[in-house]
Amino acid sequence: MAPKDGAVEDVGAIREQLGHILSSPEFHVPDRGRRFLQYVVDEALEGRSEGLDAYAIAMAVFGRGAGFDAQSDPVVRIEAGRVRRALERYYLVSGSNDPVIITIPKGRYAPSFEQRGQGAEVSAFSTAADGMPRTRQESGRFAYRDLLVPLGVPAVFAGLAMLALIRPLEHYLSPSPVQPVASKRQQTKIVVEPLFVLGGMPDGADIGRRLRDQLISQLIKLDGVVILDPGFSASRPAAASMFALQGNIMHDEDILHVQVRLIAANDGRVVWANRFDFEPAGRDTLDLQAQICARIVNGISGVEEIQGDNHTH
Repeated sequence: MAPKDGAVEDVGAIREQLGHILSSPEFHVPDRGRRFLQYVVDEALEGRSEGLDAYAIAMAVFGRGAGFDAQSDPVVRIEAGRVRRALERYYLVSGSNDPVIITIPKGRYAPSFEQRGQGAEVSAFSTAADGMPRTRQESGRFAYRDLLVPLGVPAVFAGLAMLALIRPLEHYLSPSPVQPVASKRQQTKIVVEPLFVLGGMPDGADIGRRLRDQLISQLIKLDGVVILDPGFSASRPAAASMFALQGNIMHDEDILHVQVRLIAANDGRVVWANRFDFEPAGRDTLDLQAQICARIVNGISGVEEIQGDNHTH
């Protein structure tokens, strides 16, 4: 299709406008976003708008290979959205009086072009199927921004002025709402002591310390539970919400017995106790420790005194 009259001048204006956008600090996109806009505008002006799909852009702009899949790799769609928003910001900030408006309509990658005329005249043109610009009479579209910008800005300032007058009156006429006082939920504090290993098990002390460390890492995940160091808690009076976790481990033939108890620090009450039996034969040591800790933590999370204060889960 032969170019329409004036098409060469319009193309030149588009390229000049593209240069303004790409060099503007108000066009906030990374380098690949600028390459994206440069590529789609060049392709449209060269009459190749119909070939502007995600596959072609991914290969030309983002260096993707022939196996590119737009469903699993949304890089083109994401970058198009970023460029679309950056263009809107540019025209609201520094490009509000630019003669040519370049946009990326939603749902497509081919750009659209609108040209503002002198005075009240507005001429708009978009990319036709053959990629050549066409006048507004051909495209049937209206440059709404040309009306929104001059009409919308004064309306915004008028609205702000009205709010400035209304808000002080509202402050004096309306009673101040009473802010509810947030109730401070009491936290449960637990001191985890090393588990004593009975029966002369090899490396018993190390096993007890490792279990204690793993218990701490699991208990601290409970909502409203704070783990205290034994030395820190010993120097302060015991509160009603403070507990001590104690226990021991004994290996009897092929069974590993784990006994634990949770004691209220202020009066010495045993608020929870349980015994768990495990068969360690053929079990990985780390997996066995993890299972022991999971059983203990699950039991503590169901203690009524802890649930009542902290709603643990």
